[in-house]
Amino acid sequence: MRVTLKDIAQRAGVSMMTVSNVINGNSARVSQATIERIERIVVELGYVPSHSARSLAAKSSRMVGVLVPAADEESLTISPHNVAIIGQLERELRKRAYDVLLRGIARPGEVAEALRAWNLDGAVLLGFLDEEIATFTAASTGRTKIVAVDSYADNPVTRGVRTDDFTGGRLAAEHLKGLGHVDVVFAGPRFAGHGVVWQRFQGFREELGADCAVEAVNTTYDAGVDLGRRLRAEHPSATAVFATADILAIGIQAGLQEAGVRVPDEVSVMGFDDLDLCRYVRPTLTTIAQDLPEKAATAVAMLIGEIERDEAPPESATLDVRLVERGSTGPVGGAAAGETAGVVAGGGPAGTAGVGAVGAD
Repeated sequence: MRVTLKDIAQRAGVSMMTVSNVINGNSARVSQATIERIERIVVELGYVPSHSARSLAAKSSRMVGVLVPAADEESLTISPHNVAIIGQLERELRKRAYDVLLRGIARPGEVAEALRAWNLDGAVLLGFLDEEIATFTAASTGRTKIVAVDSYADNPVTRGVRTDDFTGGRLAAEHLKGLGHVDVVFAGPRFAGHGVVWQRFQGFREELGADCAVEAVNTTYDAGVDLGRRLRAEHPSATAVFATADILAIGIQAGLQEAGVRVPDEVSVMGFDDLDLCRYVRPTLTTIAQDLPEKAATAVAMLIGEIERDEAPPESATLDVRLVERGSTGPVGGAAAGETAGVVAGGGPAGTAGVGAVGAD
């Protein structure tokens, strides 16, 4: 049977209020001997505090939702990038004694439903389009504080945490252009005149100094493989591909290799994220690295600041990016630059190129 406060109070010979105060750290008016007796009985009986009771007393659920888009009637599928972010979010929230609810959202209206149904103190939106985030209102979200990861939406009820996507695209073009690549394919999901992919494209095209072919494909390994298989036929003069996600780039590299195209001797391939997977494929993947632990920590710090200290909502945060050069890129028409070849830019160590564009929008 579940041990209750009443059981502990009867054993200790004190009131339930005294037991509750001691367990919750409000023991200023309780003698040290009584505190020690109650704590000993708690251990002996194996008492486990009721999360729901604590939440009710504190008028707080101590729960943060991580909401991810999911198609109707389909199981929740999460990209490797989002898996990494969710793991870091859970770690940061656990350190602050918050529980995490992972919920798939089939339509934007379900966000408000989830916030109300679970009495969430806060929510992190992961993978939503800016046009979807723009529809959220104070009336629909209520008191719940919201942070949107990888968002550029101008909505007063949310704050965004993202990497410097424009600079990331610029660094990718700078690296490929430095290797002599001019005919380059930009690969990523469809984009409008705003958002993460748009920012990466704008930075890439501006630095490249020329128009580039654009392949609109889903951000999946299979879509990458398909593009890699047909790349030579549809873009015969292309010598490099920049993909907006590592998982897509890894698929493109696999598809090229299946088609008999040598990477990077014939076609160089770049990604974006710097997931662990980049080090496991051959050749290892050159990519634009973003600091996922920092992104998660920043999102949680912003969210908890609003929840617990009722701080004024901070400006959206933009985090740094850097180039990580590996074996999947090389000079036009030449041999691979080598798995350990490094570049030095922005004062960074060999193998990385850093930029100092960290700060708030």
